[in-house]
Amino acid sequence: MTIKLPEDFFFGAAMSGPQTEGSYNVGGRLRSYWDMWSDKEISAFHNRVGSYVGNDMYHHYEEDIKLLKSMNFKSFRTSMQWTRLLDKNGKLNQEGAAWYHKLIDCANENGIDIYMNMYHFDMPEYLYERGGWENREVVDAYANFVRIAMEEFGQKVKYWFTFNEPIVEPEQQYLHGVWYPYEKNFKKSINVQYHITIAHCLAVNNFRKLEKAGKLCKGAKIGMINCFSPPYTKENPSSADLEAVKMTDGLHNRWWLEVVAHGRLPQDVLDKVQNDWNIEIVMQPGDQAIIAAGKVDWLGYNYYQPTRVQAPDSEFDENGMPCIAKPYIWPDRKMNVYRGWEIYPKGIYDFGMKIKEECPDLPFFISENGMGVEGEEGYMDENGTIQDDYRIEFVRDHLEWIAKSIDDGANCLGYHYWGAIDNWSWANAFKNRYGFIRVCLDKNYDRKEKKSASWIREVAKTNSFE
Repeated sequence: MTIKLPEDFFFGAAMSGPQTEGSYNVGGRLRSYWDMWSDKEISAFHNRVGSYVGNDMYHHYEEDIKLLKSMNFKSFRTSMQWTRLLDKNGKLNQEGAAWYHKLIDCANENGIDIYMNMYHFDMPEYLYERGGWENREVVDAYANFVRIAMEEFGQKVKYWFTFNEPIVEPEQQYLHGVWYPYEKNFKKSINVQYHITIAHCLAVNNFRKLEKAGKLCKGAKIGMINCFSPPYTKENPSSADLEAVKMTDGLHNRWWLEVVAHGRLPQDVLDKVQNDWNIEIVMQPGDQAIIAAGKVDWLGYNYYQPTRVQAPDSEFDENGMPCIAKPYIWPDRKMNVYRGWEIYPKGIYDFGMKIKEECPDLPFFISENGMGVEGEEGYMDENGTIQDDYRIEFVRDHLEWIAKSIDDGANCLGYHYWGAIDNWSWANAFKNRYGFIRVCLDKNYDRKEKKSASWIREVAKTNSFE
């Protein structure tokens, strides 16, 4: 059966500056949180490959953009590194700005829209040492960074995004404690999450001011990109299981949806945090008005896996951390064994329906979706081509559910595949490869198409697939 997507449905690639650019010490770029962590503890990174490398897009950007064009992609998303664009005084770094001008001009000349995200976990080291997102002054510094970027590139870049996955840093650094500084401190986690929320809203406000002043492209849009994971529980759930679903959804999904769609935070989550868990969220006078201005033009929806939960065994754990839920292992789950993530394509439909129902005026696109596989050399044929049929199956199955969501009324505009070109991925480095294009680390970062590249090229050309 042929599945047909709307004619104006777009395909593109999702990437980020710190995971692709490399050239970490070139052109006045400052050190980032990741450079700091790499220097402190290189053994924390797979194969001891730290943050310095990316996939050398700094030198391959023209080739990469032409590769994306050859796959019939209409757009790609990357991020502008705070560390490359500004100096320590918060002023424009001319060398960094010049490179971003070249990148943006190349995309525009090739007829590809660049979706510019302004933050992808890459806090400048000197600001992290001042407290990072715990420090309200850093929130203001971020708003300044976004304003300068929009003033510099606003006539060339049409589509802007404040954050990618703003939930990740508070979770990884302070909730789960798996990223440096390895803390488990819910108060820090929730206040970092709150400060990032304020930062997003201030950036939106700067966008609106510049838009009103005529300093942006005609039709410019502002959005946020977040990883959303629909929560599920077991069959015949108890009321405690349902409460676990509600609070998981509230902290990780509804928090962001309500800000970007309605200009507010979910009151039931605030009540739970402040009244049941006795944790103060450090708010300032005027914050409510700032949050009210955080509504966006559209939303980027990253989807990889569902969240399956059930009631926790206790209200607090041994570290005094609130227990929101505990994992529920669905007996019928299918796993990506390399990444440790469940593959559940229907989840992309279910959350699309949630956006439709709870945020009916908010258009969205799938801003990340992809499959990372370790040891892809084991799938290489005699010609050196990765035969990644598993990736074709993964994308096709998700696109089928996206098409169904559109048929059922979801306002889903397009699909960006994460890591269309293999990239460095945080502490996992190059452990899991996502790309349609292989990066040959042993051959000067040469690019080579995998089997999936030919498949997605035809899908993006016709907006249809079998």
